[in-house]
Amino acid sequence: MFKLRRYLAGHYAQCVLAPLFKGLEALLQLLVPLVMAQVIDTGIARRDAGFVLAHGALLLVMGVLAWVVAVTAQYFCSKLAAAFGTAVRDDLFAHVLTLSREDVERIGRSSLVTRLTNDTQQVQDGLNMFFRLILRSPFVTFGTVVAAFAVDGVEGAALLAAVIVSGAIVLGFMRLTTERYHAIQRGLDEVQLRVSENLEGVRVLRAFRREGAERADFARAAGDVRDRQVSTGDLSALVNPLTYVSINCGLIALLWLGGAQVNVGHLTQGQLVALVSYVSQALVELLKLTNLIVLLSKASACARRVNEVFDTAPSMADGTREARLEPGAPAVAFDDVSFTYPDGAAPALSHVSFSLPAGSTLGVIGGTGSGKSTLASLVMRFYDATSGTVRVGGSDVRDLTRSSLRRRVSLVEQGATLFSGTVESNLRWGGPDAGESDLEAALSTAQAAGVVAGKGGLDAPVEQFGRNFSGGQRQRLTIARTLARRPDVLVLDDASSALDFATDAALRRALAHDRSGAAVITISQRVTSVRHADQILVLDGGRQVGLGTHEELLASCPVYQEICASQLTDEEVAR
Repeated sequence: MFKLRRYLAGHYAQCVLAPLFKGLEALLQLLVPLVMAQVIDTGIARRDAGFVLAHGALLLVMGVLAWVVAVTAQYFCSKLAAAFGTAVRDDLFAHVLTLSREDVERIGRSSLVTRLTNDTQQVQDGLNMFFRLILRSPFVTFGTVVAAFAVDGVEGAALLAAVIVSGAIVLGFMRLTTERYHAIQRGLDEVQLRVSENLEGVRVLRAFRREGAERADFARAAGDVRDRQVSTGDLSALVNPLTYVSINCGLIALLWLGGAQVNVGHLTQGQLVALVSYVSQALVELLKLTNLIVLLSKASACARRVNEVFDTAPSMADGTREARLEPGAPAVAFDDVSFTYPDGAAPALSHVSFSLPAGSTLGVIGGTGSGKSTLASLVMRFYDATSGTVRVGGSDVRDLTRSSLRRRVSLVEQGATLFSGTVESNLRWGGPDAGESDLEAALSTAQAAGVVAGKGGLDAPVEQFGRNFSGGQRQRLTIARTLARRPDVLVLDDASSALDFATDAALRRALAHDRSGAAVITISQRVTSVRHADQILVLDGGRQVGLGTHEELLASCPVYQEICASQLTDEEVAR
């Protein structure tokens, strides 16, 4: 947790005031036994009712004052912890957004969700309790020992021995449980993964009648977490009884020694009662400290997981130049590009080269697993090429800032993603400053104007993930969202796979007419979607096996011929 101390900056006043008020509360608590000793030794012994009432009133005032300072301390602690937790979550989320796809996949999406939510909350709770008890509990415990020594050295020594034994027990159990809590959080990652996968794929799950199997898998993951929590809880549960035993042993020794001291007149009855009160206070504070240690063990394990994300530097360094299309330079060019995924056994792309002039179109076609989507990811710089150079506007994408690159180049993926809100709020992801006429033009080009009109216009609600739209409607809306940005390069990665042939053809015609100045890369498994492109790149097993027009490839590329033969009639091929 120490590495997260930077998030306390700007809140140093609360850092001082919270424990200060807790210390004041502890001081008032330490004075109570001394006042009670005076009541017993003087007021009761002399039957002085006025003395008893006066000191009773003093105790009442001290109680009210202790309540006021306790509430004040709670306020500062809660305010500090809330500000700390918010700052950590904000920065952690911002840092996650800087990570590449490779970084995110290596950590795990479900793990990131757990770290952003559960782990940060555990750290926040640990900080809250830390400032509430870190000064109060040690101060009261130390104060009771000092006060006991002030009353009688032998009694103080007995209490000190009990406190030392209890402290050793608490710290020992903290060392034992911290790693166990870390394992529990890893188990929660697995539970989060099971939940998210099943909720997102619930229709597939039901279609294949996998409810029973998935319930069993979830029960296994949740059971593992339960078993770890139970075993850790069993271990933590030993702390309080052992603390009770050590302190009560000290109390027995204190009463035995104290009784003898009272008999010989070295201690008064009030002093013995004060000593017993101090032992009780020490016991209560040690129990609080025990609970604090347990909570800090959880917080420490969670803070380590949070810091693991912060310590993950983006694997791709951002460029320094602004992306722009240089006059005469191709919009996109691949120069002998190869790419292998981090855990891949073979290259996903191997020695791919092409040049796409501004305003022209490139079709990319190939079978499943041929590297088509990988090519799109390299253009967007979701990954860096293993070898070779990817250029946009004549510049190596590694030299360009990612924000400027993605203003110039926009991608529409096959998995259409919409966000809860309205149609307009989704479209403004692409063009925040676009006017209503621009949004309507983008909808028209994407063949989505009728869809939006049927739903109630730009203010039509969009449910989470766009569940109130069909697959084809979502694809058209995501295309419209991208067109609202008016990119220089538009990459359509199987973005019309859910459209019927007539709508797909209308979309291609509209793009050619309305976005004639933009370079378009159309990735598809349909020959009809790419046959009219200025160039067609044919991929097979990650290798480039053809590049040319439809007619040229029909004459020279066996893979393209095979694809055409499987999808088109002889008359369609000839047209």
